Amino acid sequence: MADGATTMRIDVITIFPEACSGYLDASIIGRARRRGLVEINLVDPRAWAGGRHRKVDDRPFGGGPGMVLMAPPLAGCLDYLMTQSPKARLLITSPQGRRLDQPAVRGLAGEQQLIILCGHYEGIDERIIELYHPQAFSIGELVISGGELAALVLVDAVVRLCPGALGNAQSALEESFSSGDELDHPCYTRPREFGDLVVPEVLMSGDHQAIEAWRKQVRQARSGERRG
Repeated sequence: MADGATTMRIDVITIFPEACSGYLDASIIGRARRRGLVEINLVDPRAWAGGRHRKVDDRPFGGGPGMVLMAPPLAGCLDYLMTQSPKARLLITSPQGRRLDQPAVRGLAGEQQLIILCGHYEGIDERIIELYHPQAFSIGELVISGGELAALVLVDAVVRLCPGALGNAQSALEESFSSGDELDHPCYTRPREFGDLVVPEVLMSGDHQAIEAWRKQVRQARSGERRG
């Protein structure tokens, strides 16, 4: 890591840290962590729960199905983490939040510290929202079992933009949505022939200007077809 550079810190608050640890240790995120480009902590709010069983959820007032994450352990956890950095950006996974997209990810990648609170069960006690004002985000209009998957999506997208995280910095500039709403161009590798399919001749030409023109044309056509 370059001298004077600040390591980004991401704290993920989850009652199921084991559901996240494997993914965060693998591939690009794992390498970025080992190289000190990003610090990622999985924080279980049970550490701030009282009682022998460290209970973090209870039945909702007013009745209804499911369980609700309780305010006291979440508040204790948040208070502790926010003392670690006065500039922490607090986020929460929620189907009511803004849908995550690449412009939002680029904005978050510029932060020094992110704290992501994973919702679960029927949700979290509304008083956490009222007291801490987290920014809610969603990965789409669908139902999943908990916020851990959404948090991993956000962490992955952000870490990819950390300087040095990708083997080739140009990769982050050429991927889908990196320059507006265009989808990425198709990719090919060896062997040149596979079944009855052959790699487009232009990619074998060595003419980089022609290759880039072809890729741009295909990106535009693909984006128009799939978004039409």
